[in-house]
Amino acid sequence: MADRPRALLAMSPEFLPQLFPEPLMKRLLAVLDLDPELVAEDFADAAAQPVLAEAEVLVSSWGAPRLTDEVITKAPRLRAVLHAAGSVKSVVGDAAWDRPVAVSSSSGANALPVAEYTLAAILMAGKNLFALREDFRRERSFRLGYIYPEVGNFGRTVGIVGASKIGRRVLELLRPFDFEVLLADPYLEPAEAAALGAELVDLDSLAARSDVVSVHAPDLPETAGLISAERLAAMKNGTVVINTARGRLVDTDALIAEAAAGRLSAVVDVTHPEPLPRDSPLFDLPNVFLTPHVAGSHGNELSRMGLFMVEEAERLSRGEPLAHLVDPATLWKQA
Repeated sequence: MADRPRALLAMSPEFLPQLFPEPLMKRLLAVLDLDPELVAEDFADAAAQPVLAEAEVLVSSWGAPRLTDEVITKAPRLRAVLHAAGSVKSVVGDAAWDRPVAVSSSSGANALPVAEYTLAAILMAGKNLFALREDFRRERSFRLGYIYPEVGNFGRTVGIVGASKIGRRVLELLRPFDFEVLLADPYLEPAEAAALGAELVDLDSLAARSDVVSVHAPDLPETAGLISAERLAAMKNGTVVINTARGRLVDTDALIAEAAAGRLSAVVDVTHPEPLPRDSPLFDLPNVFLTPHVAGSHGNELSRMGLFMVEEAERLSRGEPLAHLVDPATLWKQA
């Protein structure tokens, strides 16, 4: 690839300063020949078309137009897509995979805050902080020295559903703690799970044995309702369900019923539908901790996603392999 290859930004312009604040933009401009004022939301725009025809690198993010077959034919020199966001499924069409186009993604950067949110939820759930907060707020007092018998994280069983990038990062973060960790993933072998610090089990066993079930599987037609009414019913009384993946993976009505009965608790960052209807019981159940799809990258965490792609652009300039390449063979298995 030539020095400072021609490049084009493709995303919703609102994200550009958050992904690439001034220090990162300076580094990007040092290795790519791009116009930071030209941000393509539509490749058919008159200003974008001549740059697309010359571009060797596309720097994309949320809101990027899709690289369809037609667009690819208009970008004959394109060699790399640096996607400063998570999944590339909505951006990269089949034609791009049929050409020698290297596609890199910041999904690894986005996995970090989701895993951190999950770890915090697991630890807080183990201490029963969500329920105790409600009790303390209501009673405005407590008995000093009282030992809560069902509280604690020592020896608790945590079940991880899916060895995705996020799931693997959660497993890594769990290592210092005294948990028994179960993992359900149909694509893994027991030795692989053991190397990740977990016991490989089937999903039904995970549901029945875990004190906390955290969902990190990909959003696919076959994973819709993965945490079904039957699997929720099979969970032990007091089990906490954490969902930071996608709302469709958990049977919402069944989760509401189990939580309303007081049998299960939940930490829910993603829902189906999203957002929920304003009258959804999930808003009012005291044993459900509901957040507005905030586990992924927000605020200053977006610049970490930009950093990942700036570093990829620098690797390109040095002729080095990209560190965050997307494998199309496993793209639809990822979360």
